[in-house]
Amino acid sequence: MEKEVMSSLKMAGNILCSASSFIRKCIFGVLRVGPIPNHIAFIMDGNRRYAKKQKLSHDGAAGGGGRYDAGFWALMVMLLYCQELGVKYITAYAFSIDNFKRKPEEVESLMASMLEKFHLLDILVKRLAVRVHFVGNLELLSNELRASAMELTEATAAYSKSVLTICIAYTSRDEILHAVRESCEQKRIDLEFDNDDDNEIKLMKVEKNMYMAVAPDPDIIIRTGGENRLSNFLLWQSCWSHLHSMWVLWPEIGVWNLVFAILNFQRNKTYHLEMRKKEKEL
Repeated sequence: MEKEVMSSLKMAGNILCSASSFIRKCIFGVLRVGPIPNHIAFIMDGNRRYAKKQKLSHDGAAGGGGRYDAGFWALMVMLLYCQELGVKYITAYAFSIDNFKRKPEEVESLMASMLEKFHLLDILVKRLAVRVHFVGNLELLSNELRASAMELTEATAAYSKSVLTICIAYTSRDEILHAVRESCEQKRIDLEFDNDDDNEIKLMKVEKNMYMAVAPDPDIIIRTGGENRLSNFLLWQSCWSHLHSMWVLWPEIGVWNLVFAILNFQRNKTYHLEMRKKEKEL
């Protein structure tokens, strides 16, 4: 176990060192001539197909690392690239509520893997001054996993260079239902104590009670794995987001995939700005 942790830490160090790549800095310098998105969200699809392709086990026992290990490091690489580019907010769709319907051993394996990665995530985000949020119906998680998530959130609360939001036990429908319930309860309390004489629930109140109120609406939603669906992810927040689908599997995502997604966003930036401006005017 100790050898595995040291190996992972060494990998983390290598990733941190590679962030200063001269070639990548030149590419990113050219990209920064155009508008850079403030918030990029990732639907990390293709992990199971990657595991099958690489003949990896669910728990990472085969070949020195499973699909969850590869997916974790892919997220860390994207976090580094986004920070280097100047993208402030990064959101990752890590685990859907619907995924609890998978085989119990698979769900248990993923939860155990997440718990193991929290220590490495803690080291990396502190080195990079990244604030971490975990959003979703966290009551569905085990006590240990939920406590670790809250601990990491509190430990990084003072950081502001980047904000990483990890959606776990999340679906957009659940988020909207949660926000409406919270808004209705708050309105009931206000009316009961005569703090409000208006029976109407404002849009701003509903949005304030969204899990994703911790970040602005995403400029780009990137989905790997070749699918063109949002899969119950950020349905409320993606109204004017640029959607970018790519065939590459999530663990195989690289710098050029991110570059092409941002170039595509820059090409359509004027349209998205106009739509958001019209929405605000309304």
